[in-house]
Amino acid sequence: MAPAAVNIHRPSNSKKKAYVTFLAGNGDYIKGVVGLAKGLRKVNSIYPLVVAVLPDVPEEHRRILESQGCIVKEIEPVYPPESQTQFAMAYYVINYSKLRIWEFVEYGKMIYLDGDIQVYDNIDHLFNLPDGHFYAVMDCFCEKTWSHTPQYQIGYCQQSPEKVRWPADMGSKPSLFFNAGMFVFEPNITIYHDLLQTLRDFLNMYFKDIYKPIPLDYNLVLAMLWRHPENVDLEKVKVVHYCAAGSKPWRYTGKEENMQREDIKMLVKKWWDIYNDKSLDYKNPNNLGGGHRHVTASSNNSDQMVFPSALSDPKIPAVCAPSAA
Repeated sequence: MAPAAVNIHRPSNSKKKAYVTFLAGNGDYIKGVVGLAKGLRKVNSIYPLVVAVLPDVPEEHRRILESQGCIVKEIEPVYPPESQTQFAMAYYVINYSKLRIWEFVEYGKMIYLDGDIQVYDNIDHLFNLPDGHFYAVMDCFCEKTWSHTPQYQIGYCQQSPEKVRWPADMGSKPSLFFNAGMFVFEPNITIYHDLLQTLRDFLNMYFKDIYKPIPLDYNLVLAMLWRHPENVDLEKVKVVHYCAAGSKPWRYTGKEENMQREDIKMLVKKWWDIYNDKSLDYKNPNNLGGGHRHVTASSNNSDQMVFPSALSDPKIPAVCAPSAA
């Protein structure tokens, strides 16, 4: 059964709200974040985009983000347990460091969006969802990233549970799993510290009791187009997640599997139309020649300029996450 439609008329509370995304390193993901900022502007969102950056994001990239009206907040890296870093240290540092967004307690509610997401319709009404829950779109078990699970092995997917039903002899159906590329959450210091203690499958495990699914229109993972096409109505889709192999518009070649589909080519073009639209560039209302200044998550001075340094710089304090074993 599909999640119920979101009520867009519920009155909002008065706490400050914002969208938030994440950026690390000096690679080409800066293009995705710039595209996201312009996309939110195109749909007339009234809320700012906060970009949580690791110390290794170069000053040039920070200036680009500021020029697009983003609020750039430097965060300290979170280092994972040594048992999980043997082959993919950078991957784990990036993913665990995203937990820092729960420290942004100056905001009462935030919507997290991955840098490879684009927003094609206004979703500001999601900020009005009732407090005390974690909202996200259900994930799809059909992809190979789930190949280690019984769901994948028997062909069961929560997106279309009627196709292959969960066998009674396997016990209770697994808890609902969400895709963490987009979610609505409430920053909270206590939750941040708790998450550091719950690192393995941390988000899905930690929020399983308060997770509320929302329709896939708010986070269309592109594989849904060929895995569960019956569930997709592109005319209603508000948020597209370009996470399928070869689908990131700024890297698109059309050579990977499924990337020559007409719907994929249309969505890639739609992203580029926004990215290349100069009318969507940020126009500073104060005519100060730039966007927001850098701030740090731990700083009490919102005007403090922060200069980047390498992720491994010993002068940058870091948190070591506890072992998940």
